[in-house]
Amino acid sequence: MEKTILEITDQVNVRFKGLDANCRRKISETLKFFVPYARHVPAFKLGRWDGKVSFCTVGGLTYLNLLDRIVPIIEDSGYDIELDDKRPIYDFDFPEITEELVADTVWPPGHPKEGEPIMLRDYQVEAIKKYLDNPQSIQSISTGAGKTILTACLSKLAEPYGRTVVIVPSKSLVEQTEEDYKNLGLDVGVYYGNRKEWDRTHTIVTWQSLVALAKRGQGEATIQKLVQDVICVMVDEVHSVKGTELKELLCGPLAHIPLRWGMTGTVPKEEFEFLSLLSSLGPVVGEIRAVELQEKGVLANCHVDVIQLRDDHVEFRTYPEEYGYLTSDPYRLDWIARFCADLSERGNTLILVNGVETGKTLAATIPGASFVYGNTKSKDRSKEYKEVQGATNKVIVATYGVAAVGINIPRIFN
Repeated sequence: MEKTILEITDQVNVRFKGLDANCRRKISETLKFFVPYARHVPAFKLGRWDGKVSFCTVGGLTYLNLLDRIVPIIEDSGYDIELDDKRPIYDFDFPEITEELVADTVWPPGHPKEGEPIMLRDYQVEAIKKYLDNPQSIQSISTGAGKTILTACLSKLAEPYGRTVVIVPSKSLVEQTEEDYKNLGLDVGVYYGNRKEWDRTHTIVTWQSLVALAKRGQGEATIQKLVQDVICVMVDEVHSVKGTELKELLCGPLAHIPLRWGMTGTVPKEEFEFLSLLSSLGPVVGEIRAVELQEKGVLANCHVDVIQLRDDHVEFRTYPEEYGYLTSDPYRLDWIARFCADLSERGNTLILVNGVETGKTLAATIPGASFVYGNTKSKDRSKEYKEVQGATNKVIVATYGVAAVGINIPRIFN
């Protein structure tokens, strides 16, 4: 029987040495998938790319978390596998997790339980246990389950062994996460925009800032400074990892980090997108569904109204023409503004829009409405969000990019 060497180079990447070309091609083809958006890529249209991505190169480079798919192919090809594991040994000894993990800290001012000790809910305790039992893993956790406090608790548990980096999708989430970390008494810094705080035990960063950092001159050395002594990386809204750039970071400069945890409310259904998560972070080991939280009384039950407007118009010739009408027609926007103004009489209302001009128009038309978008300063965003806590009929118009994901805005009724 022929022999191949499986070299585990770090926490993510592996390499098979000594496989013949036919076996390597068979593995590469097995882990090759067509990308749905390929039809829109010029290289595919011109015939220079087949529209597929592979999770194993013909040279034998692949990922540790995909070995269960690869090893049977190698063994069926008549090879005996010899292991060469170059990873350092870590001895993590975490304490028993109970609801009182952070009970020595109280909820901050403005929280519904202000001044009371922070007691974890039963599903939060179980989620933390699953992460600790699975050093590389993802959990599907619904919005409203307290992902930020989970992240802070995990950083607190990892702190005796080294630094942690938390990757989030937006600047607003950076600041929201920072507040929870400070409330738990953790030494935390952020990396985005004008704030670049390197020398903290815990660093919160947007994935866009991380990608930009890696692309700069001598970027590799700079990003190595950011992740120096990091023992744990956590990714919020982890489905964004299906993008190539963040995956390359997790499998490149961050590949040495042993504790790799992801959280998302949306596990991708496309297999190649799911494999991107699996290869860079690990398998899905747990799920907290919104309906379960509603049954427990943690989340409010939702009543969904779909309003279809009947417009008298001619047929649109192109998508941009129709989109322009939907987002800028003054009569249409005026009706929406009047509808939302009436709706706000029943409670605080959040209106999400795609375009800045649409948002400005609605905010100017709805009495007392404020508009939050990309150019709104962080302190002004926080001010608007916090005003909701003591208001009854406040209206916030916001762009999706700023307020659609993970923002903590209590007392929103519509």
